[in-house]
Amino acid sequence: MTTADQAGPAPADQALAATAAGAAPANYLTAQRGLLSWLFTLDHKRIGVMYLISVLTFFFIGGLLAVVLRLELMSAKPDLLSADTYNKLFTLHGAIMIFVFIIPSIPASLGNIFLPIMIGAKDVAFPRLNLLSYWIYLVGSVFLLYSILAGAMDTGWTFYTPYSTQTGTAVISATLGVFVLGFSSILTGINFIVTIHKLRAPGLTWMRLPLFLWATYATAIIQVLATPVLAITLLLLLAERVLGIGIFDPAMGGDPVLYQHFFWFYSHPAVYIMILPAFGIISEIIAVHSQKPIFGYRAIAYSSLAIALLSFLVWGHHMFVSGQSELAGMIFSFLTFTVAVPTAIKVFSWVATLYKGSIALTTAMLYALVFLFTFTIGGLTGIFLGSLTPDIHLHDTYFVVAHFHYVMMGGTVIAFLGGLHHWWPKFTGRMFSERWGRVGAALVFVGFNGTFFPKFLLGAQGMPRRYHSYDLVAPDQLPLFELLHRLSSFGSQLLTLGFLIMAGYLLHSLFYGQRAPANPWGGATLEWQTASPPPTSNFDDDPVCSRGPYDFRDDSQTATAAAS
Repeated sequence: MTTADQAGPAPADQALAATAAGAAPANYLTAQRGLLSWLFTLDHKRIGVMYLISVLTFFFIGGLLAVVLRLELMSAKPDLLSADTYNKLFTLHGAIMIFVFIIPSIPASLGNIFLPIMIGAKDVAFPRLNLLSYWIYLVGSVFLLYSILAGAMDTGWTFYTPYSTQTGTAVISATLGVFVLGFSSILTGINFIVTIHKLRAPGLTWMRLPLFLWATYATAIIQVLATPVLAITLLLLLAERVLGIGIFDPAMGGDPVLYQHFFWFYSHPAVYIMILPAFGIISEIIAVHSQKPIFGYRAIAYSSLAIALLSFLVWGHHMFVSGQSELAGMIFSFLTFTVAVPTAIKVFSWVATLYKGSIALTTAMLYALVFLFTFTIGGLTGIFLGSLTPDIHLHDTYFVVAHFHYVMMGGTVIAFLGGLHHWWPKFTGRMFSERWGRVGAALVFVGFNGTFFPKFLLGAQGMPRRYHSYDLVAPDQLPLFELLHRLSSFGSQLLTLGFLIMAGYLLHSLFYGQRAPANPWGGATLEWQTASPPPTSNFDDDPVCSRGPYDFRDDSQTATAAAS
């Protein structure tokens, strides 16, 4: 991998010396103490940790709402929630999971912590802007959560018009929250783009960038270019609702399909804001935990940029049944299939990297393997929804719910968990229990598939989504629907157990875990060349990059190769 040519003792040696002397080595966690030192820090690592705590908190809230929804659906008739409450809970579940958990989860937390270290910089290009992004994120999240106290909203996370302009629920506070959150995303994207362009260590060329950074870079481009469209759309929605200006509501001369065009022009690229950083994490995990140079480095790097470009051209496949022309439907269907090409390049490269690699079945690697399984199912089932004819049958059914969760949760969330385990020793300085990690990963795998695979069958049989009760949907299929819903609910409980076990052993490691060495997995990128946890300035000496990110040869092998 990439190496840091540094003068003086290695960071790991310094850390060991400090430990032997009875003192904890100075690092970004202990350099300053007190709540204010965290809330007003300019250190990208601390800001990343605050993002991480925030997104995990919202993941817990959103997940709790999902468990309640699954309990309601265990029987066909309503017996736990009223229809209105059900609508509000699934709307909040979707909005929280999308806007305050998944979108910022990887870029804002793991990206903030590791992007500067991986390029050998002391911080991001604009540290104050970085802190401002976090505070904007908190303000937007508070607005979104306030909607719960203000009566919640029942529109679904898409805020489709004209219903969202007519309902008496808290649409204004919720959309205002999402509007504010967009600014946080844009500022983070700008910061990352400038940081990668301007602050790379000497010798760290573009073709030596770790693939996580290529993915983060492509994500930042989408954040900067697509998010303003959502902001303008939500402003128009608020103007229509507050001022009575007819834009989307046909009763006032507006066009609801125009809203869908605007919304999906952002929201489909937003899918790649969520999944592209996950691709980057999987590249890191598979290469490091199989100790093999990544297969097709350039192809994976360029495919990230290709996906970012294509993501702006496929929004119309969400609107096949909206009345758009047949020609437009055919074009959007064709463009949707083209996205499969760069995505397939990545999957092929990961599998080829694993071939004959020295695979270590660590917890992080298990999550990477789970990702390959679940994301591939999510991607392949997207072919049905990207095709005009099958989509008419499957539109607005549980098949869409299953596909979406296999991509977003089976892809992004699983990769996020893999990255969390991959880099946990580095940014906490503590090792976690690998045995409990494997148990948790197994439960998450079984629970996830138990929760969402039955939904493919439900959707194929015509079970519509967003239904509070389904006893009258298809009486002849009621026993099958009820059985599949119960299987899904049992799976969600198993999935919850897996998450609780994970939370238990990770929290335990913070207090009782063994001190982590600088490079526990044998990684070659720059973050593994500094101490665990890193010092405030990331490196004791300015690093210089002299080889590629996945060159796992030791220094003696490198010297021999150079001499020959």
